[in-house]
Amino acid sequence: MAKMSVKDLRAVRAKLAGTFDGPASDDGPVRIQVGLGTCGIAAGARQALAAFEEELEKAGVRNAEIRQTGCMGLCHSEPTVEVRCPGMPVVIYGNVDEDTARKIVGQHIARKRLVDERIYDRPAVDLFVGGKGTE
Repeated sequence: MAKMSVKDLRAVRAKLAGTFDGPASDDGPVRIQVGLGTCGIAAGARQALAAFEEELEKAGVRNAEIRQTGCMGLCHSEPTVEVRCPGMPVVIYGNVDEDTARKIVGQHIARKRLVDERIYDRPAVDLFVGGKGTE
């Protein structure tokens, strides 16, 4: 496969920009994926995972799945957590301690509002119509 130039990539992006409603999560359950690679564990991912489980139970959230994964490639911001919530963009949060896990459940999952100060990766705004999930 030939290498693509920046110009080629921009053309592909422009072509695809209006073809889908965006990288929002489907209508399935809430999915929380906690990075439990060695750097995540060393940074406190196990405690964050426990806080998610506890807070979801307290909040009565029944449509949530918590999964474990290895390294997400954001070692500088461990523990990292990907959240897929129906009607919201898929978001990766970084530096997720126990308090942040509780905030993600209470704010992102329960009230559909992003926890902006902990977002380390989110879809490019120009690729989803109307800026779903960004307030």
